[in-house]
Amino acid sequence: MSRLKLSFPHFREAQMGEYEGGKVPRSKRSNPKTRTRAIELRKEPTPAERKLWAIIRNDQLGVNFRRQHAVGNYIPDFVCIEKKLIIELDGSQHLEQEAYDNERTKYLELLGYRVIRFWNNDVTNNIDDVILAILHAMKDEASKD
Repeated sequence: MSRLKLSFPHFREAQMGEYEGGKVPRSKRSNPKTRTRAIELRKEPTPAERKLWAIIRNDQLGVNFRRQHAVGNYIPDFVCIEKKLIIELDGSQHLEQEAYDNERTKYLELLGYRVIRFWNNDVTNNIDDVILAILHAMKDEASKD
């Protein structure tokens, strides 16, 4: 029986810092546990998340948003990779976890993201103002470029 010799030239080149097209494969953005939790969270959105998602999904604001997208060890509610913008919707439980939210925001900002927060009540009762604030945040990010 003869042995098959497998060759993975792209893998070997990537290990040496070179890759076809000049790009090195990207590192993973999260761990398997966080990714699994993100998938679970996508299955059970809150009413506020559902309402906002209906407006920002499918490039309706001119950019692509991802819902419950793992970034490191955290799972923001909505992420726009292109604009480096994270939208968090906060319910009453966030009144008791302010320190955690601040730590999380600092971590995400270190990665270059801008984090904006809205209360669930604002999304439910003032969706137009929330959308205007999101558009304003995206405009601010665009002016930095």
